Amino acid sequence: MNASFLVDGAAVWPVLVPLAAAAITLLLRYHETVQRSVMEAAVLLMLASSVLLLGRVISFDTVSVAFGGWGAPFGITFVADRLGALGSVAVGTAALAVAVFARADIRSRRRRAGFDPMFLAMLAAVNGAFLTGDLFNLYVWFELMLIAAVGLITLDRRAAQLDGAVRYATLSILGASFILLGIGLLYAETGTLDLVRMASEVAGRPPTVARTAAAFLLLAGFALKTGLFPLFFWLPSSYHTAPTSVSAALAGLLTKVAFYASLRVFVSVFGLVDGIAVPGLATALALVAAATMLVGVLAANAQTDIRRVFAYQVTGQVGYLAAGLSIASLAGIAAAIYYMVHTLLLQTGLFLGEGAIARATGSHDLRRAGGLMRLRPRFAALYAVLLLSLAGVPPFSGFWSKFMVIDAAFRGGSTIIALIALAASFLTLYGMSNLWTQVFWKTPPERKRAVRPIPPAMLAALTILAACTIGMGLFVEPVTRFARHAAAQVTPGTERVPSMPPPAAEAP
Repeated sequence: MNASFLVDGAAVWPVLVPLAAAAITLLLRYHETVQRSVMEAAVLLMLASSVLLLGRVISFDTVSVAFGGWGAPFGITFVADRLGALGSVAVGTAALAVAVFARADIRSRRRRAGFDPMFLAMLAAVNGAFLTGDLFNLYVWFELMLIAAVGLITLDRRAAQLDGAVRYATLSILGASFILLGIGLLYAETGTLDLVRMASEVAGRPPTVARTAAAFLLLAGFALKTGLFPLFFWLPSSYHTAPTSVSAALAGLLTKVAFYASLRVFVSVFGLVDGIAVPGLATALALVAAATMLVGVLAANAQTDIRRVFAYQVTGQVGYLAAGLSIASLAGIAAAIYYMVHTLLLQTGLFLGEGAIARATGSHDLRRAGGLMRLRPRFAALYAVLLLSLAGVPPFSGFWSKFMVIDAAFRGGSTIIALIALAASFLTLYGMSNLWTQVFWKTPPERKRAVRPIPPAMLAALTILAACTIGMGLFVEPVTRFARHAAAQVTPGTERVPSMPPPAAEAP
């Protein structure tokens, strides 16, 4: 392996590191302590490589690497721009929090069942989806995510987990089928699977029947994987059955990477912002976004199981992402990018915090919780940050993410979307106020045992993610500036002239 590949091939390291570590941890199945150490070291190294990649992208706009001696469109290519590199850093941060939390949540039996290699394989697949330059390889990474996710959901081999895994696998395979059909039609139309070349083939051309059918097939597939209305009811039935560390990783990462794919395909390839490639696509996105925001938050507010509260909130928050996309403007795309990073980190933290509540109270039921403000004040303070951010209270990142989407909607003439987003925000505020009252303020019910301590590892994981939502809120200007630049970079015809990029590295 030549020296230039180590630097110019930065686009592939966030994938290679966890993939190689997954193989190593699989061999260390019966050495749990060493296995855990390798997993944690790999997550740290993956995050470091993602940060390095982000720095390279800031300097050169894009970083690419090709494998097998073939360049695009025939070789396997990884291409990192600002959007992909930012997503990879967010994935690494969330993965670090999950790895820390897992110290207290994942015991020997679950490690022997394969938590570490499957978790690392899932991270490799998520980063692969963020960094691939090929549409078919994007589909391949989705399938690797599915395999790893099903294994993680069924770690304990309980009947409820098997039922949840069957639901998850069935609907994911259906979504993948739609995606594969859409890819096939696009390939027939453009003669390439390379995303950049595909975009250039489509740009400026009037819509065709094949391209329109491909767009709506891809929309159906991505809607299933992101959890957009009306295709999201399977998701809350799957996530809440898994161990807390797994639920947090699935909720934080998988729906967001599916949205990233939607953004990349609909904006870069189909030209959503210029409205030429596929008429009616923005309208369809607006309809499903509005329904997802409202139905998601209403369903969440009706739950008494805290896991299901946040499972429905996952879908409701995806509605805001689709709303930003449906506005079909640079401001809307930038808002969606900021919101994607915010909710990726926040949803991970909310599920991890729910696991800490269950550890303390022995139950996932709101009706059996209470009194944690007095009994566990440090945890209450950390979780308050996450709940306030979800509710959209300033100065946390949740406020700015909702503000950006609503502002872009008003400016773009999507007044109904803006009003629905506002209504959903107030309903979320109501729901989180009720949850806070039930879990932290109300007098605890009579319990057979005392409230248990919350392990330091769980508090440390929540501290990482609470710091992220505070940081994104306090330093909103540089983050939004980066999001605007990323939006311009993925929108055809709007990117600025890049600096001289390094030549694409070639793996031997």
